[in-house]
Amino acid sequence: MPTQKTFKRRVRARMTKTGESYTSARQQLLRKADPPAPADPTVAEAPAADGAADPTVAEAADASGAVAPAAHEAADPEPTVEFPTSEEAVLGATGRTYPAWFAILDAWGATGRRHSEIAAWLADEHGVAPWWRQSVTVAYERARGMRAVHQMTDGFSVAVTRTITAETDAALAAFTDPAIRSSWLGDVNVTQRRTTAAGSARFDWADPPSRLVVFVGSKGPGRSTVSVSHERLPDADTAAREKAAWKERLAALKAVLEA
Repeated sequence: MPTQKTFKRRVRARMTKTGESYTSARQQLLRKADPPAPADPTVAEAPAADGAADPTVAEAADASGAVAPAAHEAADPEPTVEFPTSEEAVLGATGRTYPAWFAILDAWGATGRRHSEIAAWLADEHGVAPWWRQSVTVAYERARGMRAVHQMTDGFSVAVTRTITAETDAALAAFTDPAIRSSWLGDVNVTQRRTTAAGSARFDWADPPSRLVVFVGSKGPGRSTVSVSHERLPDADTAAREKAAWKERLAALKAVLEA
């Protein structure tokens, strides 16, 4: 039998993958480990004693700091969704897991609200920082079927990051210098836009019409992190293709800069 600590890690891993509450994830794992015996009708009809502790409520409070509504806990497991950040990251930054935020937003009635309303409420009522309130809002919309993976308010967006053994200036020049850019990206039709942000570059991407944002940061002496965000894509299929393509493109960039 796994230890309690190991089992809790498995529960939280399932929460991250599926968007389930702690209780739902725990129950699913317990069912897999120990299928229920045939029901005894004499037991099934016996009423619970008044005031008896409900273990599902205790577990829900342990996971989130706030007990989710009973109807939400009894719901079928949510479909697998891709969250903007890991469960550990959002917990460390906001003090709550994604399922805990989902329960709070459900109670508020967020499924009937616009993206901007949800983000503003998280800021006003819970003091969530700008970047993290967007992350929580996007994750909630995905989990509740209000937004597809990669979908943003102005289209679809994907992001890919690669660490490269090169100075930051050289990594950024690989995007801004047309001759270097063509050596790894090919003859794509892009137009550079003006930006004043250090270590970044912005482009209009012609096919499909979209926007490319590049940020290069230092990873230590002689090493850089290159982050590419391809934004305003027309649909989910295009976003998926571009994400796969950017993984290959950054691999080609790495090969050129490290040659």
